[in-house]
Amino acid sequence: MSERPGYLLLEDGARFDGELCGAQAAGTGEVVFTTGMSGYQESVTDPSFAGQIVAFTYPHIGNYGVSTAAMESDRAHARAVVMRSAVNREDAPTAERAWLDWLIDCGIPAITEVDTRALVRHIRSAGSMRGGLFDAAVAREQALEQVRAEPPMAGSDLARVVSPDAVSHHGASNDGPLIAAIDTGIKLSIVRELTARGARLDLHPCTVSPEELLAADPDAVFLANGPGDPAALGYIVDTVREVVGTRPVFGICLGHQLLCRALGLETFKLPFGHRGANHPVKDLRSGRIEITSQNHGFAVAAPDGGLRVERDEPVRWETDFGAAELSHVNLYDRTVEGLTLLDVPGGTVQYHPEAGPGPHDSLYLFDRFLDQVRAGAR
Repeated sequence: MSERPGYLLLEDGARFDGELCGAQAAGTGEVVFTTGMSGYQESVTDPSFAGQIVAFTYPHIGNYGVSTAAMESDRAHARAVVMRSAVNREDAPTAERAWLDWLIDCGIPAITEVDTRALVRHIRSAGSMRGGLFDAAVAREQALEQVRAEPPMAGSDLARVVSPDAVSHHGASNDGPLIAAIDTGIKLSIVRELTARGARLDLHPCTVSPEELLAADPDAVFLANGPGDPAALGYIVDTVREVVGTRPVFGICLGHQLLCRALGLETFKLPFGHRGANHPVKDLRSGRIEITSQNHGFAVAAPDGGLRVERDEPVRWETDFGAAELSHVNLYDRTVEGLTLLDVPGGTVQYHPEAGPGPHDSLYLFDRFLDQVRAGAR
């Protein structure tokens, strides 16, 4: 690994200098930050980071190398990586490859020695925006032109980029419920959590029709996480509308947003999103506060059309499919974190209960989901 002078340039002209240390290629995309103290490989291989440059707020990244077990998909999806102090060694007990060597293998540009605190403060003030990594020899005007040529995240359909071309089957030897999932970029941790509980899981391309989704007579439909703007995925929303009420439907992250849009609710872009493994969420049913793993840049609007829910009460929406009740609220910014459908079977959470990586406070949701499916088995 060799370092060379470079810089991160944002679309508003803000520049952050450092040392390029990944693949020798320019990387452009939406610049976002994640607050996780570990799980850097899981983040980069999470399909929800497609189209994005990931800045890590934790200073030392790469301490324990990379391994096959930490993959959340079959490849790296982040466009580039920004760090304060990169580490490139593979002497940790579980390491199979050094972090920066692996990024180079994957063709992912990276930069270290960046003042990530200043970068995050800028994004928190100005909002997530497009940016790019460039060699110091690249003129600012040329770099800015490339950054501004990058499509904005709002209006982007990235589900088609990460979705598989064909159906895949998981847990075929299990004897539990059959779950039909729309794969908009599902994490392997979610697959593992469902199949470990006895479920059989069929992952369908995001372009699946309602008839194809229900052809195997599944016991429930699952909507996965994924990248991009839910408002750009009207074709998936149309499919979901056709199956709501015919089967229990549950969604995580992007799946939460898509199910809510299918119910007739609205979504909006957050200023800088929720990404990391330390986000407090209140379960309004139990009053319990969970520390959750999150990775999303869009959210569902509150029942009154606003962006915040100010009360710690299970307020209700009237939707196109009956009543829906708020089940979880984010304690950082009071945004909607989950719904329970009252007149048709189903529900959602905005965060990641599989916690890959992150705390395990919310793993019980997979048990609750499958218990509900079994209780309603036809």
